[in-house]
Amino acid sequence: MTQIDQAVDIREGEELDIGAVDRFMKQAIPGLKGQPSIRQYPGGASNLTYQVDYGDQSYVLRRPPFGKIAKSAHDMLREARVMKALKPVYPYVPNIVAICDDHDVLGCDFYVMERLKGIILRQDFPKDFELSEADTRKLCLNVIDKLVDLHRVDAQAAGLDKLGKGAGYVQRQIGGWSDRFRKTRTEDVGDFEVVMSWLNDKMPEDIAQVVIHNDYRFDNVVLNPDNPFEVIGVLDWEMATIGDPLMDLGNSLAYWIEADDEGPFQMLRRQPTHRPGMLIRKEVVDYYMEKSGFRADNFDFYEIYGLFRLAVIIQQIYYRFYHGQTKDKRFAAFGHAANYLEKRCQRLISESTL
Repeated sequence: MTQIDQAVDIREGEELDIGAVDRFMKQAIPGLKGQPSIRQYPGGASNLTYQVDYGDQSYVLRRPPFGKIAKSAHDMLREARVMKALKPVYPYVPNIVAICDDHDVLGCDFYVMERLKGIILRQDFPKDFELSEADTRKLCLNVIDKLVDLHRVDAQAAGLDKLGKGAGYVQRQIGGWSDRFRKTRTEDVGDFEVVMSWLNDKMPEDIAQVVIHNDYRFDNVVLNPDNPFEVIGVLDWEMATIGDPLMDLGNSLAYWIEADDEGPFQMLRRQPTHRPGMLIRKEVVDYYMEKSGFRADNFDFYEIYGLFRLAVIIQQIYYRFYHGQTKDKRFAAFGHAANYLEKRCQRLISESTL
């Protein structure tokens, strides 16, 4: 049981109104009795995720972060709608239990979903969770396979074909993330102008238009505790849309830190991709292309895009910390992280043959 992902004490400043949660839950889910116990999942630096327990009945509540947020960001209602539509054709999506757009309850939109009891691989393997090198490779391939499966979903059959904005996804991403960075840059972080200019100049056409997750990582995957090779859930659908599958893979690779990567990059590691048996980034790309059928002669653009996008996400969070909109001490060093990612992007640009 120690391997099953567990919530912990709620971080200071991120407490929920237990009475309001209780009233909403009992109205939305008939038969609930007693008072809820609420704890918080420690992972994630964006939306907040809580475990709400009524005895042995366990649910997960997702809400936006506290403080000022971008108008189009952290759309809980959209995330819940996407999950409901995707569930029939991609069974790894948790069931949505209730959706709330009444800000009188918690001051924001939020939703409640089923809790998938399983193993989530965060920075390191959980206590007592050990796999051989061969078994680690098997697990790694199974996790990549689920991304391939997602990219094969028939978006039209799922009613998700209108989720995106059509052709020009790559161009919109480069323009959008560049604009977001410029709006949230702080004076202690580099300007990324070399990186943004290179990405703008090297943009390829869209490879395809498919359902993409946009944040596919090991810590968004739930494993069966009785069979840790089996993926039983995929979490965090906030940024899911219709877009380019290789851009989705590039986003995932930004978090894929290998055992021999340099120290500053190792400090950003949030998943156990450094373990013996895990594929290295080039192997991930080759395996994905073989299984999916999608091709690119040179993956440099997608890798550098993924790192730049991660830097912008980090900078958006750091901007809130820098301006006192959040007290979460985890974010204090995010400015240093953004500066490192700028240097990494610049180095990869200098080495690229594009």
